[in-house]
Amino acid sequence: MNKLVPAFALLTTLFAAAAPSQAQFLTPQPEQQQAAQEAAPDDGTLDRIVAIVDEDVVLKSELNRAVGQILAQYRRNPQQLPPRPVLERQVLDRLIMTRLQVAKAGQSGVRIGDVEIDQAVANIARTNKMDVDQLRAAIARDGLSYEEFRRNLHDELVTQRLRQRVAQSTQVSDAEVDIMLAGNSLKSGEVHLAHILVGVPDGASAEQIQAAREKADRVQHEAAAPGADFAAIAIRSSDGQDALDGGDLGWRRYDQVPEMFADLLQGMSPGQVSPAVRGPSGFHILKLVEQRAQGKQLVTEFHAQHMMVKINELVTEADARKKIDDLRRRIEAGEDFAKLAKTNSDDATSANAGGDMGWFPIDTYGAQVGEVISNLKDGEISEPFRSNAGLHFVKRLGMRELDRTEEARRTQAHEAIQQRKAEDEFDNMLRQLKAEAYIEYRLAGYDSKGEPASGS
Repeated sequence: MNKLVPAFALLTTLFAAAAPSQAQFLTPQPEQQQAAQEAAPDDGTLDRIVAIVDEDVVLKSELNRAVGQILAQYRRNPQQLPPRPVLERQVLDRLIMTRLQVAKAGQSGVRIGDVEIDQAVANIARTNKMDVDQLRAAIARDGLSYEEFRRNLHDELVTQRLRQRVAQSTQVSDAEVDIMLAGNSLKSGEVHLAHILVGVPDGASAEQIQAAREKADRVQHEAAAPGADFAAIAIRSSDGQDALDGGDLGWRRYDQVPEMFADLLQGMSPGQVSPAVRGPSGFHILKLVEQRAQGKQLVTEFHAQHMMVKINELVTEADARKKIDDLRRRIEAGEDFAKLAKTNSDDATSANAGGDMGWFPIDTYGAQVGEVISNLKDGEISEPFRSNAGLHFVKRLGMRELDRTEEARRTQAHEAIQQRKAEDEFDNMLRQLKAEAYIEYRLAGYDSKGEPASGS
């Protein structure tokens, strides 16, 4: 089946944790269309309510479309999916959490307008090598209306913005960074992880916790068996948001792994499955899929001088061209670059320093300047080049390669602490949202709290 660029799969299914490897929605094959049709039988109950979420509802039609997308993805490997009632419950939980996050974002002042949605649609089309009309046709082939696609896209952008706000609100002190570095707890390299969660509800009874523990032990034993298909087991058994992606968490730097997972990884080898460990939301089972080392952080820097002549309503491009060419000739003839820059350059940042830009990485001033400087030799002056602001030339003074490993480690530690805090805060927010919301399940085979109905 056709592989799809992740953004489209992410937005079409409305799942924030959609896995790129499972994204297969554009130009569906006949078996995908059949799966979608089978997912939405015309039984007269298509638009009944399957969940009430505060003042909002989830309809059977929405659930059927989302389930149909999952069935289409796994059409050739249906054995990886749980039974239909369990799959419906998993998908419904994701739709419910999306409703709660959109409502929370609205209360927090998050707004996504039509212009942003238009831009996102254009980006998705461009990423999939289409124009917008072709994208609309592909959406229609998937059985989704363009209006619903835009609504789903709006909700996805809103939840992303909410997550960003949570991340931006987290603070990291220098002391926290110092402690992490002093404790040698910051590991270098990256790991590819997969995950299974056996959930435990807030306020669970001792019997519920014991039942979850026993299930987690059974699942862990199955997942750790030689030749076990961890992804299929995760799809069938995990209560995590990544369950329908086979539990795949993708590649992460060691320092970006949640602390509890980092502890589990101690001493593990690729392919190994961890024991089940209790966490705030339940019992976690982790698989180390792959790992890779990280070498020294070497940075190439350049030292240059810069001259600029602005083009505006008072200075035509022809006049600016004449002035910049004259300045370049005078410097080539031996006049002092710094003196000329101080009296003639329109670049407020470097003019007072005689045009000196200092030492900087290649991409500091954008790709155009970087390309010009990288093609010069030390002591060489570039030809004048145009930007939106005016005309420029630069003189390359030097190049050096620095080992920024320690500096990068400090930045890495700061980012790691911030990400862990943000993830913990976001997870806590989601649990609180669900705990405080009025949620009533009306899904066949489950009671109003979402538990399997007696006799089911």
